[in-house]
Amino acid sequence: MKKLNLDFKELGMDVLVDIIAGFLIGIGLHNFALNAEFPVAGFSGIAIVLYHLIGLPIGLGTLLINIPVVIICFRYLGLPFFLKSLKSMVISSVMIDYIAPLFPVYDGSRLLAAICMGVICGVGYAMIFMRGSSTGGQDFISVSIKKAKPHITLGIITFMLDVVTIIIGFITVFKDVDGLIYAILVTYLLAVVMDRLLYGVNAGKMTLIVTERGHEIAEKIDEYVGRGATILKGEGSYSKKGKDVIMCACNNKQMYVIKKMVHKLDPKAFTVIVESNEVVGEGFKEEIKDIEL
Repeated sequence: MKKLNLDFKELGMDVLVDIIAGFLIGIGLHNFALNAEFPVAGFSGIAIVLYHLIGLPIGLGTLLINIPVVIICFRYLGLPFFLKSLKSMVISSVMIDYIAPLFPVYDGSRLLAAICMGVICGVGYAMIFMRGSSTGGQDFISVSIKKAKPHITLGIITFMLDVVTIIIGFITVFKDVDGLIYAILVTYLLAVVMDRLLYGVNAGKMTLIVTERGHEIAEKIDEYVGRGATILKGEGSYSKKGKDVIMCACNNKQMYVIKKMVHKLDPKAFTVIVESNEVVGEGFKEEIKDIEL
């Protein structure tokens, strides 16, 4: 087992982020979702069900549900991730049960409650994930299933677990179709907000340009938008002629300039433009340096 090197500066930052994120999650769950009465995905959703059935506080309920899951999934998670997640779980549970109730509860439109809950909780969860931590629950189960069954995508695993917990809430407590629709909306918003915060800041475009004037176009890309490009060698499947395939990543505005410029230089060029969730490397976001391999 690797020796844990305790960095107090990093630990302090982790705790600060957990407090802020836990506060946001608490506000989303306690001040928006609770009174709106719609099912919520994840262990928080099960905790809300328990709150309505037996009055168990949401934060405490989430923590209690997590205990058996943590024990079962521990060997799949690794000690560093487990300890960071345990810290995040405890802090977020305290914020949900003791700090969020100090603020007014929203008692208006269910639609607005669903939107606010999805956005606010999405920001909170993303902040925790950015620090290499987790709030436990379905995250532990998803990671464990993924490691045990690597051929199943994480998206499918998460979606199926979300569906199960939403159905549990729908059947046991809420029992109205509108609530089910709001639950689906919240789940979608959570995913979108988290993806945008985790990847969207560094999102952009990537293009593959198939042309016979590769070096000339690559030089112009550097001249016009200041981006480097990689020239790959290809071959037309029908013509059997050699082709240059230029690969270039840039932001949305730069891609517009590149597209116009390529069409002007080589009208016969075949250009593919795709969304890029995140670009890491020279000229873009720096790679994460605190990962030990």
